[in-house]
Amino acid sequence: MSRGRVALALLFAALAVFPAFAGPYALSVATLVLYFAYTGQAWNVMMGFAGQLSLGHSLYVGVGAYAAGAIFFHYGIGPWAGLWVAILLCVALGVLIGFLAFRFGISGVYFALLTIAFAEFTRIGFDHLDWVGGPGGMFLRVAQRDTWDIANFRGPPLMYYYVILALASLALLLCHFLLKSRAGYYWQAIRENEEAAQALGINTFRWKVCAVALSSAMTAVAGVFFAFYYNNLFPEQIFNISRSIEIILGPIIGGLGTLFGPILGAAVLTLLSDGITELLAALGWEIPGVKQVFYGVVLLVVVMFLPHGIWPALARRLKLDA
Repeated sequence: MSRGRVALALLFAALAVFPAFAGPYALSVATLVLYFAYTGQAWNVMMGFAGQLSLGHSLYVGVGAYAAGAIFFHYGIGPWAGLWVAILLCVALGVLIGFLAFRFGISGVYFALLTIAFAEFTRIGFDHLDWVGGPGGMFLRVAQRDTWDIANFRGPPLMYYYVILALASLALLLCHFLLKSRAGYYWQAIRENEEAAQALGINTFRWKVCAVALSSAMTAVAGVFFAFYYNNLFPEQIFNISRSIEIILGPIIGGLGTLFGPILGAAVLTLLSDGITELLAALGWEIPGVKQVFYGVVLLVVVMFLPHGIWPALARRLKLDA
């Protein structure tokens, strides 16, 4: 067994037993790390693998969350049925955006602006949609439970931790499979040189749309988790571009196009930013926007000294598969 696989097995073993040694606060932070690791993997499929920059991924988180949440709120239908509605809606949106962009040759920064525009239009729409609470938000009914109710996705924090751990693990396995598949090779060819990929006979339009569709579907699942973990949804909060930035910073800092980059990046950003927030709170200081400033500093340092991300440099030093 390679050193990389041994390290991966040890990591997941540690994560599996972590709750036995962690308090409630540490468990909530770990859940947040795994959430951003999962969403980072979803975004990495689109940008890291296929080279299509999206700055509006909060669109899929929000639509996924509201789709499952609204069905549960109004009709009492559980999240597992709502999950498929969320996925279908987000895939339809992703395909629509991809079709409009790639059909008319929109790429690069203009494609990124298009994704922001769709997220912002959707935020404004939900802000005026009374059926989902409008600007006042939508609050899901919560039953206090000490036992796991998987059918209704209700239970203690421990249940949510293991659910997001399972999702992050499945996303890692899926991305590993994709990188070794024909789709993965096609996406990487498109990322490196789209014109050369077309010359080789690759249908770049179709494969780029596929990347957008898969990424949006994975992100929709994260949206459903978000809705039932936090139990409240506000358009200004969930569709805001800052949520998209939180999603993409992990893969960028950890290492674009790598398997472990989104995981490492999510851990570094979440743990350090949370640590700074707690430190300032302990000192009695309130500094608005300190988290955003921290994100900017970390991104600046990584771009200057580790342009390919933290994971590739760490993997070379530890002689692990990147």
